[in-house]
Amino acid sequence: MTLHDELLEQLGEPGVEQVAGMLGTGPAQARDVVQAVSGIIVGGLARNAQHPDGAEALRGALEDHVDADPFNGDVASLTRDGHGILGHVLGGQGTEQAAAGLARLAGIDTGAVMKLLPLIAPMVMFLLADRAARHDMDARDVARELERERAAVPGGLGEALDGLLSNIFGSAVPGWPYVGRELATDMSYGAYGELEPGPSREPEQGHPTPGRSNSDW
Repeated sequence: MTLHDELLEQLGEPGVEQVAGMLGTGPAQARDVVQAVSGIIVGGLARNAQHPDGAEALRGALEDHVDADPFNGDVASLTRDGHGILGHVLGGQGTEQAAAGLARLAGIDTGAVMKLLPLIAPMVMFLLADRAARHDMDARDVARELERERAAVPGGLGEALDGLLSNIFGSAVPGWPYVGRELATDMSYGAYGELEPGPSREPEQGHPTPGRSNSDW
């Protein structure tokens, strides 16, 4: 069972219906959006974990999430935790880019995806933390597990998410997401996740660069 399957199982039909209400869609499309959102988070984690420092930082962070069940948490707490996770995984600007790209892919409002991303992020972390604890995974094991999860995303969606992540991280050196970061900040998403020239912007102040080891995970 993939992390996405576990996520949907934990959400259950009531949770999916709540997501559908948030997105303004039916339950079937809500499941698709949840898969895309969890896929972009898993893909970002996998890219961070390809670098040893990123893998070690992530493995340490999982220890803080193994007992924090987000499926019974309140929205405000989840959102705070989720924004912190997304800041480390995608960066502030990267999170906005991911939301815009996912919204275009799904044909829904970007603002709705921005609300959903920080809710799903703690759930993915909790499920990964639980799996790592149960199987006594070290940092390298976690990195390999994330790569398997990334590869399990269905073909067309997986390719689209890889395109979005390449835009965020820069694709010059896979596994070293802050190499080529200048390229990533000079690009923007097209309608289906392809790269287009965009205005150059400096990374936002106060947001960690993806892949960096940070003490405040």
